[in-house]
Amino acid sequence: MPTWGAALALLLAALALLGLLASRLRCPGRRAVGAGTLPEARGQDHKEEMEGGNLADQFSDRREPLPGGCHLICKPSALAQYLVRAFRRSAALETDPRPWLSGPHLQTLCHFVLPVGSGPELAREYLQLADDGLVALDWVVGPCSRSRRVTNAGGLPAVLLVIPNAWGRLTRNVLGLCLLALERGYYPVIFHRRGHHGCPLVSPRLQPFGDPSDLKEAVTYIRFRHPAAPLFAVSEGSGSALLLSYLGECGSSSYVTGAACISPVLRCREWFEAGLPWAYEWGFLLQQKIALSRYTTALEDTVDMGKLFRSRSLRELEETLFCHTKSFPISWDTYWDHNDPLRDVDETAVPVLCICSADDPVCGPPDHTLPTELFHSNPYFFLLLSRHGGHCGFLRQEPLSAWSHEVILEYFQALTEFFRVEERMKGLSRRQASFLGGRRRWGSLQKREVSPSSNLEIFSWKRSYTR
Repeated sequence: MPTWGAALALLLAALALLGLLASRLRCPGRRAVGAGTLPEARGQDHKEEMEGGNLADQFSDRREPLPGGCHLICKPSALAQYLVRAFRRSAALETDPRPWLSGPHLQTLCHFVLPVGSGPELAREYLQLADDGLVALDWVVGPCSRSRRVTNAGGLPAVLLVIPNAWGRLTRNVLGLCLLALERGYYPVIFHRRGHHGCPLVSPRLQPFGDPSDLKEAVTYIRFRHPAAPLFAVSEGSGSALLLSYLGECGSSSYVTGAACISPVLRCREWFEAGLPWAYEWGFLLQQKIALSRYTTALEDTVDMGKLFRSRSLRELEETLFCHTKSFPISWDTYWDHNDPLRDVDETAVPVLCICSADDPVCGPPDHTLPTELFHSNPYFFLLLSRHGGHCGFLRQEPLSAWSHEVILEYFQALTEFFRVEERMKGLSRRQASFLGGRRRWGSLQKREVSPSSNLEIFSWKRSYTR
């Protein structure tokens, strides 16, 4: 019998071979990612240098270089400057993956294919919604480390809401993030949609791709349980459509202090229409069909299940589930009018960090799939773009450990510190204004007073979310 180490080595070798074969493919409407454009004789180091140069050319406007060949692309603001300083001190960004681990397909498949393992201890709650449907909340309750520390100065642990990908698969990276967050003093909770990850489907209705109505009720319940604790949110891959839709629809009433998206799918309609490389397309499609086969009887009155199981693409499956229904059919255009995650992006009122990789084989190349104008013009959105990482992988030298976890928690800590300093400065300004208002020579003092931001043309950060 082979040992676990030997089996793991064989599996990684097989995944590497699959990634090499997939990198040679070309899909309609999508350029292949990860295929080198330079002769191998020029060397790996020079190739990486040229890749970094290409990133600089694509995102030359408002970008800040960071360790590990990463860039932060955003609109200038006080918070942006603070985040740049925090990321430049980050030890997680300084670590590059080993050369054999830097391939995008290997990074991606290690994340999706390898077994999850024991994982954290979860306490499940089922939340009954207004239409009698059910969603599940998995609270991470252990194992608790002795070195666990509280992140909030007030003594209450911050709640970390984790949204898995839209297919409902709970990946090893999501569980790893929850364990690290628990160790750092957060209280993680995983949101599961209707019918996902063992949540019963009690009504013949699934949650569309970017419909945040169920998530709104879940956040309301979380706030009821932890009314005084800060709330942060993280989404993975295609699950980012749900988080971004929620932040856009709720605006300043989202109750979220800060959010992060790992390898988000931002141009979702184009992503469905272009299709994925065949290995990923068929893998995700098969997983969806297996999951939906459990609810054949429950959904057959509203969905043509025979047509659904004959679907040959993710787009065809999505249309069968939500557009070509028996009760209320709609067009593909109408579906995306209501489910595009960026439809209300201008209403987003909390800072959002998107961690993306230039070699993402699922989303595609950044110059085609990332709306760079969003990060250049909207002060609430920040793009952390790395050279390597695949899709939701971001593995470093220790296999199966994602550096994106560390960066996300450092980002939340930086937000907490920034807002604390800002509130202290606002309190000091109010006291100074009250003192000066009682002086008889207020008029002359007002003439001499110079606003510290009067000469700045950059965005001045203001918190606009509801506590």
